Amino acid sequence: MAKKTVKVTLPDGSAKQFPSGVTAKKVAESIGKRLAADAVVAEVNGELVDLSAAITKDAEFKVHTFSSDKGKQVFWHSAAHLLAQAVIRLYPKSRLTIGPAIETGFYYDIAHDPFHPSDLTKIEEEMKKIVAANYPVKRMELSIAEAKKKFRDNKYKLEIIKEEAKSKKITAYKQGEFVDLCKGPHAPSTGSIKAFKLTKISSAYWRGDQKNDELQRIYGVSFPDKKELNSYLKNLELAEKNDHRRIGQQLELFMFHDWSPGSPFFLPKGTVIYNVLQEFIRNEYVKRGYTEVITPQLFNKKIWELSGHWEHYKENMFILNVDDTEFSLKPMNCPSHVLIFKSKARSYRELPMKLADFCYLHRNELRGVLSGLTRVRKFSQDDAHIFCTQEQVSDELNKMVDFAMYIYSDVFKLPFSAKFSTRPEKFMGEKKLWDAAEASLENVLKQKKIKYEIDPGEGAFYGPKIDIAVKDALGREHQLVTIQLDFQMPKRMGAEYEGNDGKKHTAVMLHRALIGSFERFMGILIEHYAGKFPIWLNPVQVKILTVADRFNSYAEKVADKYRNSGIRVELDNRAESISYKVREAELAKVNYILVVGEKELKSNTVTARTRDNKILGAIKTDVFLDRLQTEISKKK
Repeated sequence: MAKKTVKVTLPDGSAKQFPSGVTAKKVAESIGKRLAADAVVAEVNGELVDLSAAITKDAEFKVHTFSSDKGKQVFWHSAAHLLAQAVIRLYPKSRLTIGPAIETGFYYDIAHDPFHPSDLTKIEEEMKKIVAANYPVKRMELSIAEAKKKFRDNKYKLEIIKEEAKSKKITAYKQGEFVDLCKGPHAPSTGSIKAFKLTKISSAYWRGDQKNDELQRIYGVSFPDKKELNSYLKNLELAEKNDHRRIGQQLELFMFHDWSPGSPFFLPKGTVIYNVLQEFIRNEYVKRGYTEVITPQLFNKKIWELSGHWEHYKENMFILNVDDTEFSLKPMNCPSHVLIFKSKARSYRELPMKLADFCYLHRNELRGVLSGLTRVRKFSQDDAHIFCTQEQVSDELNKMVDFAMYIYSDVFKLPFSAKFSTRPEKFMGEKKLWDAAEASLENVLKQKKIKYEIDPGEGAFYGPKIDIAVKDALGREHQLVTIQLDFQMPKRMGAEYEGNDGKKHTAVMLHRALIGSFERFMGILIEHYAGKFPIWLNPVQVKILTVADRFNSYAEKVADKYRNSGIRVELDNRAESISYKVREAELAKVNYILVVGEKELKSNTVTARTRDNKILGAIKTDVFLDRLQTEISKKK
């Protein structure tokens, strides 16, 4: 009797035959020894699996190394288990809770007395011993009874087991003497994690709820080799130096207060940047056929029930009781834009209708994840929704991608990468509409020849999406652009138009935010530029310094002339030395520093220098004004 074989299709489209039960590791080795050595995890028919997993049916196969996002996430989650094993060895009375991978590494939440920085050194030393032992990491399946017995002394794990009881089997992972509940997958052995660093300690609440136990959270990051770790730590040093919270305080851009957590106060200079960014987008809207609307902040729950948000998004909403009825602060604009579309009968001749909205949004983020401007509860987006016919979808998607490319390639000159996110497990609507929406989005990426990764199951509950991430000066990626195609919400909410056939049709709705949250975008820009904004964005473009009081009148005359021409000017006429005032202006990261004294007064000039101490010399005031206006108009 012939032994059963399986066909394994590789990413390049080629296929190989293997005996049924072949491991993912063996398949990886058949592609290349180097790839197999670097492999962290495999993807079989769209599902991530351990390299030790057996393949028993025909499959599409892919290997993920640390260089891919999926590989990093698995690697970092494995490092969280490494940390947990070391903690249990050193502090056996501590109780483990959860330890996920995050965007920048991993953490583990532990029930224990407060840790101290010196404890991290001890834990790292123990982690090194576990790496040196190179324990294989093995998946285990436990019955509910076995899992309860194994973790009988850990109330947190027992709570998780209770939640997972419907699955009948609980999965765990074993490395050496250590066993932890986990769905996996994991790196093949503890020896894979050759370089790591525990970065900080903080407190957290079990399940993120302040009513629950307070836990100790240990953060870390890990890499396959020390060179990558050292490079990361160097960038981390730069990142801390460029932290937007520190620079924002130094330049007096924004502040926070405990009485309104997650809600930034924009100070005068920060408000200038915020408004300039909005005005930039507003001007582009005029050119691209958008119309701006202003919509309410507070809505009856009926709109959210109709849109699907009440079922799929309620936990992220601020719920209020108004007239004995549940209302919510809006977390997004889309349902209110559908109401505008439905406010009168619409014809196909009115489409596409492009509604833009800068209204504030509120999302109930956990307090523990709030982080400066990059994770807030109150924010505004360059949010817009396009209502169009099915025939217009491709053209409108192309225009959106072109708009995004203009912003990031032409204006901010930030490199970018794209992800295409498909139908999630919990989705709204019909599968065939999802298939059509996914095909439309993917075709646009192909037409524009934009390289992209597919992110299975990560679409919004109402539609698939394109996410574009940009890379800043430190090489960090930030997801900013979101373009979503939605057949579901307009159908649920009855967004119809009369077609050229005289019949009613449901409009297609395109959701898009290109800058995204202005708050988050500002935080990223502050760090990208290290506070040295290009002149068109800088809240103070020019600072005029007087040599002595008798030149104040001339300095004020120049300042007024520049202000009347739209230049943002500050005048420093304090009785301080010029060297002192120049240094302060440099620290304030003003683009141009203009000194006026006797020579400048007589010749109607200013002596100009840049914030980087490049001396431009004496320039006629009108000539320098023309120079400023030209530079600003070019958005340099």
